[in-house]
Amino acid sequence: MDLPLSRARLIKISVGVAVIVALTAAATAHAPAARRSASARSNDAVAPGARWTSAWGAAVQAPVAGNEDSGPNWSVKGFAGQTVRQVVRVGLGGTRIRVRLSNAFGTSPLRIAGATAGRSAGGALVWPGTIARVTFARSPTAVIPPGRDLVSDPVALPASPLERLAITLRFIAPTGPATFHRFAGTDAFRALGDHLTDVGADAFKESTSSWYYLTGVEVAGGPARGSVVVFGDSLVDGVGATKEADARFPDDLQERLVAARRPLGVVNAGIGSNKLLNGSPCGGEKGTARFARDVLARPGVRSVIVHLGANDIGAPQVDDPCIRPNPQVSARRLIDGHRALIRAAHAHGVKAIGMTLPPMKGALFPFWTPEVEKLREELNQWIRTSHEYDAVIDADRAMSDPSDQRMPRPGYVFMDGLHPDDAGYQAIADAIDLAAL
Repeated sequence: MDLPLSRARLIKISVGVAVIVALTAAATAHAPAARRSASARSNDAVAPGARWTSAWGAAVQAPVAGNEDSGPNWSVKGFAGQTVRQVVRVGLGGTRIRVRLSNAFGTSPLRIAGATAGRSAGGALVWPGTIARVTFARSPTAVIPPGRDLVSDPVALPASPLERLAITLRFIAPTGPATFHRFAGTDAFRALGDHLTDVGADAFKESTSSWYYLTGVEVAGGPARGSVVVFGDSLVDGVGATKEADARFPDDLQERLVAARRPLGVVNAGIGSNKLLNGSPCGGEKGTARFARDVLARPGVRSVIVHLGANDIGAPQVDDPCIRPNPQVSARRLIDGHRALIRAAHAHGVKAIGMTLPPMKGALFPFWTPEVEKLREELNQWIRTSHEYDAVIDADRAMSDPSDQRMPRPGYVFMDGLHPDDAGYQAIADAIDLAAL
């Protein structure tokens, strides 16, 4: 679910306080690898016996300029002679990690001049003694062809559940426009020159709330039993959640799993403004097109939660080039799109879990009409009763106002009248049966 933020002028994400946990220093030795790999499968082959599982992830999209609501980003210009530090929270622990990078939307080879990983100490800070070099086929540098991904060699950096890691990349040659994730809800930092091994933040004088090239952190050597990918739009991406607080519902779900001692990772593959049936400049590729890359290509995936269709239904009421094309859609076409995702998941042995669309009436911009409501209710009824999904998460009932079920519950909704706030995201996470995952 999403909205044309530049028109509504309502999205002002509050800055939360990042939870910083002091952790012990990590070893810096690198496990060997035989050849550079552009796929997880071939990288597994050079580390026999290793079982890699996704512990963090983000979906990527083509470069697009920022606006007054999403904020500025560096995707259109890219990088040259700079170091970029990005902080992510992993949901699973292990004795070693590896990093997944993507040049999916690049038009020229992406040259990585160096990379490191360490334990985040908050912002652009890294705990002293924890920085480890990241290599690719035993080389400190790598080249990623346009349209391809690259997985690093194993890095001897132990990770704990819910720990924040800092992944730092160095670019010397101009990258051109950057493959990225527009709405990160946490800051990435940029410095001039080579600052791969800096533990301090002084050189990192610029920041934006997007991720660049980084699509996954994977772990091995721990108790992981697999991962759950949450695939969807801005409700998954976390619009309305407090910035820097890991308060999106996939974050809340990960915390529930850790508390229940269930070693499953949760990967957030949401993109704000994303649609099931049509792509757009701000919303990325349509869901049916990106499902294979953002879900099925990740290692260790055992189930996928799907929340898509709200933008297909609501966006035709809005004329914004950021989210065009906006054709009218039918419930039948939406159901056919969901069925395509279910078939693809099952063909790869992945459990498919459907999520109903929460209330849309009350949005403080032109998104809801009686016809929109009819489509929403029809799609939700199919998700609940068709039994085509292996399980159902009823976000609609978790979010709806008991006095008017077409409206979100007061106290659960962000200032735009549509997206959940932190309490709403927690309510959705609490509505998930962990045994169904």
